[in-house]
Parts: sequence; C-alpha cells; structure tokens
Amino acid sequence: MASRFSSKGPSQRQLRAGELIRHALSEAFLRGEVHAPALRGLDMTVTEVRASPDLRNATVFCTTLGGRDVDEAIRKLNAAAGAVRGVLGRKIDLKFTPALTFKRDESFDEARRIDTLLSSPDVRRDLKPSSGD
Repeated sequence: MASRFSSKGPSQRQLRAGELIRHALSEAFLRGEVHAPALRGLDMTVTEVRASPDLRNATVFCTTLGGRDVDEAIRKLNAAAGAVRGVLGRKIDLKFTPALTFKRDESFDEARRIDTLLSSPDVRRDLKPSSGD
C-alpha cells in the first residue's frame, strides 16, 4: 500500500488543481469579480498555487504589480479570503472549494539577489574562460 505522505513532491492531481485555482483567481482579480472593499484598487499577480494532498487547502503566492506594499496586500487578501473563496467556488469545478491562505511570493526577490551576485566583479572574474585551454 502506498504511503499517504510522499517526499517526492506534489502529485499530478495537486499540480493540476493548483493551476486551475491560479487561473481562476487571476481571472477573478483581473475582472474585478471579488467585491471586498479592502481589495478595491489592489493590483495583484498570482504567481503560484500549492494545493494540499486532499485539495481542501491551497496556499496562494502573490505579489503586487511593481512590488510595492506586498505585505499590506497579503494582509488584506487574507482578511478577505472568505469572499475570494466564494468567487473561486463559482469558477472552478472541484468537489470542495479549498480554504485559501495568501503568502508573499519571494521568488522575484531571490532571482534579483542571484542576478546581483552573478554580476558582482568577483563572480564575473571567476566565470571568465581561461586563455590557456
């Protein structure tokens, strides 16, 4: 019998559900379908959704356009998670509409940090091809 908990990462089902949720949320935010006063005028990008193995919970990674006031936007999204979940339930066809937790997507910050490291003089010097080969 297969173990319920796998260290192999998300299943194909979780990945599909995450993408379905991401597309539905992106569309809902773009079209202004979420009528929560706290979210009025908030320009968000949904970068990734990770669904739990039972698909009853989903972690939604977001960032603001321009990367400004992301923490405040995440706080507002979590406060309005019930309203967002209601809109999501009308847009997707899953047995259960997952509970949503919004988190800051830090992948852009990490990419910027790596880019800065790679362009530093010490690293550039080490990456130059040697002329003796």
